[in-house]
Amino acid sequence: MKDLFDLSGKIAIVTGASRGIGESIARLLAAKGAHVLVSSRKIEACEEVAQSIRDDGGKATAFACHVGEMAQITALFDFVKSEFGKVDILVNNAAANPYFGHILDTDLGAYQKTVDVNVRGYFFMSIEAGKLMREQGSGVILNTASVNGVSPGDMQGIYSITKAAVISMTKSFAKECGKLNIRVNALLPGLTDTKFASALTTNDSILKHALKVIPLGRVADPDEMAGTVLYLVSDASSYTTGACINVDGGMLA
Repeated sequence: MKDLFDLSGKIAIVTGASRGIGESIARLLAAKGAHVLVSSRKIEACEEVAQSIRDDGGKATAFACHVGEMAQITALFDFVKSEFGKVDILVNNAAANPYFGHILDTDLGAYQKTVDVNVRGYFFMSIEAGKLMREQGSGVILNTASVNGVSPGDMQGIYSITKAAVISMTKSFAKECGKLNIRVNALLPGLTDTKFASALTTNDSILKHALKVIPLGRVADPDEMAGTVLYLVSDASSYTTGACINVDGGMLA
């Protein structure tokens, strides 16, 4: 029987892949045979992950890209076109959350940075990948949204708003790109033990409150997000598009 999770011969871009959930995704996709483009803002951190994947027998290339900068998105896809000539999988995972505080105190700088990365970055990464996928007749886009896009996190207003936009973006691209044989889905992580979420996981009072509304009663490990992504980018989910899957320990239930 065919291995539905086999990604051999696939080219996969994973943004925000130098640590946390993105790193876990990159490692798993490489373990399943994909050649992974490990992307994040700092080339040194990307190369460290890429080298580790290669040391484990996988295929990986590091490329620095800040998805909040349009010129860097263009440079990334120029490289992909010249180096690989195609892209089969795009995982939009890089995110910004520079502000933690009351929504009324959000300043323009924090607003702009969050929107530029989480909305504009995802949108134009998807457009550039989608154009290549349209030419080749197939492809999969996976967006990392958040449970905050469904139920806004306290003191995380603009971040939650952008993640709600990512959910809507996922469905919009899925509807318009289905006829092109491009599938688009989203992962909605719950509270996960990453540096990105450290403002929540290292604050005892916040963490205690959060765990009360998580039926599994614990914080997720980044590796626990990667399996759902593998499903959504592989042939195992060949009839799945426009789906937004909660991986949240039951929080939204």
